[in-house]
This record gives sequence, C-alpha cells and structure tokens, in this order.
Amino acid sequence: MGNADSKLNFRKAVVQLTTKTQPVEASDDVFWDQFWVDSSTTVQDVFALVPAAEIRAVREESPSNLATLCYKAVERLVRGADSGCPSEKERQTVLNCTRLLTRILPYIFEDADWRGFFWSTIPGRAGHLDHDADDEGRPLAESLLLAIADLLFCPDFTIQSHKKNSPDTADDIRAIDSCEYIWEAGVGFAQAPPLNYLHDLNRTELLKLLLTCFSEAMYLPPSPENKVLNPWISFFCSTENRHALPLFTSLLNVVCAYDPVGYGIPYNHLLFSDYREQLVEQAVQILIVTLEHEAGSAGGPDNLFVNYLSRIHREEDLSFVLKGLARLLNNPLIQTYLPRSTKKIQFHQELLILFWKFCDFNKKFLFFVLKSSDVLDMLVPILFYLNDARADQSRLGLMHIGVFILLLLSGERNFGVRLNKPYALRVPMDIPVFTGTHADLLIIFHKIISSGHQRLQPLFDCLLTIIVNISPYLKSLSMVAANKLLHLLEAFSTPWFLFSSPQNHHLVFFLLEVCNNIIQYQFDGNFNLVYAIIRKRSVFHQLANLPSDTASIQRALQKKKRTGISRTNSVENESMEGSRPAVPAEPGTLKASLEATPGIDKITEKSQVSQDGTMVTLPHSDSPHTSTKSGIAAGASDSESNSERDHKVSRWLVSLTHTQKFSCFFLQLKCFFGFFWCKVNRTQSESARSRLSSISSTAAWSANSDWVSSWKAKLPLQTIMRLLQVLVPQVEKICIDKGLTDESEILKFLQHGTLVGLLPVPHPILIRKYQANAGTAMWFRTYIWGVIYLRNVDPPIWYDTDIRLFEIQRI
Repeated sequence: MGNADSKLNFRKAVVQLTTKTQPVEASDDVFWDQFWVDSSTTVQDVFALVPAAEIRAVREESPSNLATLCYKAVERLVRGADSGCPSEKERQTVLNCTRLLTRILPYIFEDADWRGFFWSTIPGRAGHLDHDADDEGRPLAESLLLAIADLLFCPDFTIQSHKKNSPDTADDIRAIDSCEYIWEAGVGFAQAPPLNYLHDLNRTELLKLLLTCFSEAMYLPPSPENKVLNPWISFFCSTENRHALPLFTSLLNVVCAYDPVGYGIPYNHLLFSDYREQLVEQAVQILIVTLEHEAGSAGGPDNLFVNYLSRIHREEDLSFVLKGLARLLNNPLIQTYLPRSTKKIQFHQELLILFWKFCDFNKKFLFFVLKSSDVLDMLVPILFYLNDARADQSRLGLMHIGVFILLLLSGERNFGVRLNKPYALRVPMDIPVFTGTHADLLIIFHKIISSGHQRLQPLFDCLLTIIVNISPYLKSLSMVAANKLLHLLEAFSTPWFLFSSPQNHHLVFFLLEVCNNIIQYQFDGNFNLVYAIIRKRSVFHQLANLPSDTASIQRALQKKKRTGISRTNSVENESMEGSRPAVPAEPGTLKASLEATPGIDKITEKSQVSQDGTMVTLPHSDSPHTSTKSGIAAGASDSESNSERDHKVSRWLVSLTHTQKFSCFFLQLKCFFGFFWCKVNRTQSESARSRLSSISSTAAWSANSDWVSSWKAKLPLQTIMRLLQVLVPQVEKICIDKGLTDESEILKFLQHGTLVGLLPVPHPILIRKYQANAGTAMWFRTYIWGVIYLRNVDPPIWYDTDIRLFEIQRI
C-alpha cells in the first residue's frame, strides 16, 4: 500500500511540474523534494510515470522548471557523494535522482538548444555543487560526472566498507583511496571482495546514468571527419576524475571474471536471479564507449581509459583478460544433454568490440593472443556468431565486427601458423562435415559469400583478404576446403560476373593469389588443393583466354539476363548433424543502420615479408589486388599448347568423379547467383548506405575492351599454368598406364610429387594488414551506439527519441 502511495505522490509531482506556468523557485525544497525524498520508485516506474510527451512539454513551455529540476537532482547527487550516503534515506534519494536523470537526459540531448545546458554554469548556484571551494564555476556536467564517480566507490552503498559500521568509524569518502576498493580481483588487484547483490544493483543504476550521459553522441549526425570528441567522455576519462584508474580496473575485472555458468548446476539461472550479469552488461558497454575515443585524437585531453588499457603488460593480467573474454564468447556454444540447462549470455557483440579494442590498442595483448593456440578459442566462437547471423539482416553489424577481427588477426604471421592445429570440436554450425584443421574451418566458413544476403557484398573483399593473408602458412588443406576455394574461383571467373561490376575482377585476383601462395610456399602438404586445381584446370585456361572484344562482352552480359536458375535445392543447404541453421529476422525486429564500409584498399596497407621474417610496408599502388610478376604471356601460351591433352584428361576426370562433380554443380550455381541475390524492397536510406549496390554503382558504368584488357594482362596465372603444364601429363600417364579409377591413388601420387626447380621464382609474400582510418572509426561509432540502443530495452532509455547518428528500422 505504501509503495502505491509513493508512486501516486511521485505522479502528482510530475503533473504539478507540467501544469505550472510560472517558474518554481529553486529554494522551494518542499516542491522539489517530492521527486526524490519520499518516493521509492524503481527505474521502470520512473519511465512509466514520466511520459516522453510531458518531458518535451516542460522543455518547450516551462524551460526554467526543467532546468531547475536537473540542477536540483544533480545537487542532491553531489550532496550524497560528499556525505557518503550514511543513511538508507540518503541512498534512496541518490537512486531516485539517478533514475530521474536517466529518464530526462535523452530529451535534453535531442534538442540542439538544450545540448549545452549541462556545460554551462548557473549564476549564483554553481558554488553549491562544487566538491571543493576552489572549483567554483564548474559546469553542471562536470559536477554530475564527478558525483557519479564518487558514488561508485561509496562505502556500504557500492563497495564493502573496510571499517565497522558505527558513526565514529565510518569511512570519509573524501579520504578513501579507491584503488583499495576495486570491485573484483583481476588486473592489478588480487583481493576478491565478497559478493553483495545490493552493491551490484546500485552500481548498475549509476552506470546506466553514466552511459546515458555519454549518449549525447547518438543525437549528433555522423561526421566523416570524426574530429568531434564527446565532452562527457573526455572529461570523465581525464585526470580530473581521481577514480579513473580504479574504475577502469573495476569495470574490466568485473567483465573478465564473470562466469555465467557458475558451479554448473543445471537450470540454476532459472532458480536464482543473477544480479552480476546486469552489472557486467553495463560495465562492458561503458568500456567500449569510453574506449571509442582515442587518446588526444582531436587535440583534447588524453583518454586515461585508453592509456591504461594500452599499458597492461603482465603475463598473468593478459591471460586473465584473454581467458575471461574467451569463456564468455564460448558460452553460447556450450552443449549439454539437458536442453537449455545452461545460462546463455546475450552481450557477445559488446565483448567482440572490447576484444577488438584490446587488439588494436595493446600490441602486447595481440602478440600474447597469437603466441599460443589460445587464439583458436576466440576464432571458433567468432565463426559461430558469423555463421549464425549470416542470413539475418538485422545482425549485419555483427558480421562486420567479426570479419574486422579476423582481418586484424590475419595480418600477423602467427595467426596463420596457429590455424594448422587440428579441429576436433563439433560446434553447432551449418557447415559440411570435414576432418582437418582450423584453417579448413575458416575457409569452409566462406560459404557466407554464396549463401548470405545482398548487404554482405562489401565484406567479400575482406573475407578473401583474410584467406590471402593466411595462405602462405597453411600446411595441408582438406579436400572440402580445397573444393570450396575452387568453387568460389569458378563462380567469380564467369565472364558475365566479371563484366557485371567494375570491382568483381578483384575477387579473382584474391583467389589466384591464394593458390599461388600455397603452391609456392606449402606445396608438399597441399595435394588436395593441387588435385582440385587439376580437376578445375579449365577455369584457369578460360581466364587466360578470356575474350575482351566488345561483342563477347555483350554476349556474356546477355547470357546473364537470360539465366534464371533458383538458388534452392543445393546440397549445401544440408545441415551438419546437430547443427542449427541461421534463420531470417522475425517480423518486427528492430535494427540500427550502419555507415558504409570503406574499401579494402582504404582499411589495409600492404606489407612484404622479407627473408628474415620482418614486415616491410609497401606504398599504395593503383591496383592493390594485382600481382607485379611478369611473364603472363607465357602462361597464356601454355594453355593453348596443352588444350588438346587437357581435353583427354578432363574426360577421365569426369568419369572418375561423376557423382562428386554433379553434387558440386549446384554449389557452383549457388555461388553464381548468391552474389547478386538482391532484396527488392530495400529502403532508400539502406540503398544509399550500400557501397556496392548493383544499381547505384554500375548505373553509369559498362564493361569495355580497354578495361578488360587492363586487368586481364595482370592476372597472376604463371605459377598455376606451370603446375598444370608439369602435372597434368604425369597424372594422365599414370592413369592410362595403371588403369586407375580411384582418386585416392591420384592423391597418393600427388602427395609424393615435387615441383622443385620447375616453378617460377617464388614471389614475395604480401600481407594486407588492417590500418585505422576515419571511415572505420565512424563505422565503429555508429555500430557501438546502435548495439547499445537495441540492448537497453529495460528500461528503454532512448526509445522514441530523435536519434541522428543512425536510423532505427523495423524489419
């Protein structure tokens, strides 16, 4: 009954505020105390009892009342921080002010005229808010942020007091060394404080308000220059905040130490509330938002959070972070005999962003990840999430962040080396069953190129760049992975596909570079790929003899228009036993729009591996996907001289693997038409954001002879043609002499073969390493805030406000 009366009184206070036409004096404490002193409303109650329309009405019709309400709420938070909240009544007042500000702030940010309100001082009042007398004139925003920081280390409110509870021994909050009160053991702190669910709840509410303060970025349109720093984040992560180090450490340790499974008791998450999970979600969101602003990136103060993250170097700390992130990312992959008996977390996108930030800002962490097979504990869940999201258009951002991480890792030699470890797990992914290594898993996963949706096209270059980067280190590909590579090459080298877009030939260059790297540097163990190349050698001959005259180009494009084969009925639709295929988003699902993804040449830089293993950065060239090797004419002549003999062997190969080739035929069709499979009902804004929209990018472009000749002459076919020139006659001879009808005998012959001294001089290994740039920085900003918007639904902090950083669309 008392709680109902409390809600009623709170609602009456809100109505009074919205109906008063005259400004209410700030000294009228009887009126203002109605909002936070006597009520005990939850944050959900506040959102229900303070409608958006009434907040906007007060903002427009009684601006002075809204200003005074914000000022008085901040004043009470500052007072609570200074006193240390010794009584239960003061703690409740602090929580009520926190919830009210969380509700109001988005409506302050959405109005450009109000956006600077918190960064102004209120004449005659600022002195009341200051923590120190020397800080007179401090803006309201700074007072609020410092109060939140103090309250996050408030004894018996958000931390466990080290002293006995009595008026004489109570902690003085101004004298507390917050480094002794870090919330969880881990990086830089060995003592594990006892769990206290009330402290976790209070921390969560304060972090929710802090995140709301930072969300001003949502209400500013995307800036291509990325020069505007968020003043809230800049101040909070500066030396002005004396709690910056212990707070960063607390947030990081809480996230990395969290174990959602606990003791592993089945269905424990259904029996007990897990208050730590709410805190972990808010903590990881605060971390990724604060780390989004690089130190001094726009002439502002250094970001201490970025600084602290970049300086973590102890092996035990790096191991703690890596194992914590791997444990949480692998959580959805846990399978038990009891259905849904294990708790599944939902904040994997935030964890992937945090892992990205660690690898990007802390090179010691990146090297630590890659120096052992622990990196594979990150690879498998990333591939799981990508596979699960590939058919869901509302999770396009998840696809991007996963691919960006793989691109970053693939730029390091150790990543390619680690991928040779055998893959023995059986994760529920919709992929063909195979026996091989983690490299095979990564290559097989590239089925998303042929089975994903239209908006994945900007990622194709990135996906193939990953394979190019790791290819010089892959010791033995499985037959499934080898066939996958050749299927992609066959699909992309079709004339009508090559002539359909000014960018499509780059995909062929990537795949040829993969084959060349493996042949030149890992020939001995890759007999499966050599066999696949021999079987599909007509693809390479057709490329070498690709017609470039105008008539042939037009015929190829007309053939495309006449073709109308369905993508269904493919053997690749068959799921692995126990797998869970991805499904489209449910109707009504919300998604946040994303900025366009920069081209692969904008987000990578070429590095050449020298003989001593060091990397030498190369200058950008006009054609980043092409090889500089000469002698292409020799490759073309090889194809002509061998054409008759190749025809004989092709008949043998058809008869040898007729069933296998028949099943592969549908896979090829899927590759052909999956690439251009468009969704007709795309909104205008989505079309504008699509970098490679087949309508917008090719409307004023058409293939011509000069264009085809310019890149055809640079096709890196010499190595592959030389391999075919040497091996095809040998394979033909052994088949005729021994009457072979079993492909295993051919593989055994290739396994013991050699091309030493027969191939051209090995080309230098080129690695395309990720490089930070303004385009991806802006992409990350929209993605991070889009994730946070969609994840914070209880309460829906930013729902139905005027967001400008991205668009919210309902599928």
